[in-house]
Order: sequence, then C-alpha cells, then structure tokens
Amino acid sequence: MSQSYDGLGGWFEYLNKDCGYEIWSQYLINRLNGLNAGRQGVDIGCGNGYFTRSLIKAGFDVKGVDISVRMLSKAKEISSREGVRAEFLLGDITKLKLTSKVDFAIAVNDCINYVPPEKLSAAFSHVSACLKKGGSFIFDISSGYKLKNIIGDNLFAEDTDDITYLWFNSFKGDRVEMDITVFEKTSNGAYARTDERHTQYIYELSFIKEQLLSSGFSFVECEGHLGQKLEENSQRINFICKK
Repeated sequence: MSQSYDGLGGWFEYLNKDCGYEIWSQYLINRLNGLNAGRQGVDIGCGNGYFTRSLIKAGFDVKGVDISVRMLSKAKEISSREGVRAEFLLGDITKLKLTSKVDFAIAVNDCINYVPPEKLSAAFSHVSACLKKGGSFIFDISSGYKLKNIIGDNLFAEDTDDITYLWFNSFKGDRVEMDITVFEKTSNGAYARTDERHTQYIYELSFIKEQLLSSGFSFVECEGHLGQKLEENSQRINFICKK
C-alpha cells in the first residue's frame, strides 16, 4: 500500500478539473482582499498548485506547501509550463515551519480533513505561529453531511486513456477510509498499478472553533462553499480566521 497521493498526486488537478477552480480562486482572492490580509502568504496542502499559481498571478507572494512529493513534483512542472515563478516546499501542517512570518495562510480542498483529531490543535498552533499578528487563515472542510451521505460507503471510478482509478469508501463513524487503486499509463504504453489508502476525519464546527481559539486565533467566521449560506446539507464549510 502506497502513501496517500503516490498514485493520484500527478493527476490530482487533472481529475478535479470540473471543481470550478477559477471561481474558487476568485473567491479566495476576494476574501483575502476583503480582510486586508496583506500580500505574503502560504498555501498549505497546495496539491498541484492551482491556488498558489492563481494567487501569484493576482499579485500575491505565495509559497505552496504539501506533504506529497508527487503532488509537489507536478506543481513545479505545471508552474514552469505556465511561466509562474512559484516556490513549493515539502511540509506537514502539524509540524509547519517557515523561515519568516506571513500575512495569511490558506488550506483548502480538504487539507484539514486529513488531520487526525489528536493532531488538530498542533496543526492550528503551527499555522498561527507562522502568521504575523493580525494574520488571516482561510480553510475549509468537507462537511459531516458530505462524508456520511455522499462519500461514505460509496464507490467512484473514472476511466480515461491515460489514467483509471477505482475509489472505494467506508464510513467508520468519525471518519471515512478510502481505498484507491490507480492504473497509470506509462511511456511504453503499459499501465502501472498503485494502491493507496486515505483517511478523512469528520469534524463538528464547535470542535474546530474550540481548537482554533485555543491555538491563537481570536476571530472565527463560518460560511458555505464560495461564501454561500451555511445549511444542514452544505457539502463544504469555510472558516475565516484572524490571529
């Protein structure tokens, strides 16, 4: 069994191309500008770097950080191809350290769902320590509704000429365990198989707010995806925080 995103890491952005990256990026840009968040930031759990690149194109100075080597390799490749000068660093949010403090941090598209409950306080404390006084932190989670009712105990699959994946999910009460098999086309036309396991944890809003407030954040606001009203069946919850 491979580490998370050893197989999917080179294809993450491609496989998520229908998620509305452009609108999502503009939401983040507008939110950061509305918070007067400054121009220097870090994109935690940056994946293949779409949000990092978008923020840089909008005039921000942003570094991308991810725990997956394969993710970062693809992020560098795409940035080079697009002519975007971006710096990508290998790092874990629960141990995050930067050489200098930044104005803001973002961690979007389920980064926090991958953090086990016993490490959530450490994750938020390390983010707080990387921010200047008054710094902003924007992140999201897949909601309990989504993980229980849409993802949990369901199978997803996609088959293309270059990659095929089978995604089996098991709802375990406080988390969803995901077993993913990837068949990736190689240069000689054969397909290489990779098997990996992901775990995403289900979080209640009250628990996250409690952990944030105890980790150095004094203001926490919640809303639905792209600023929509938060409903019981909202699939994604955004948190806007100030240190």
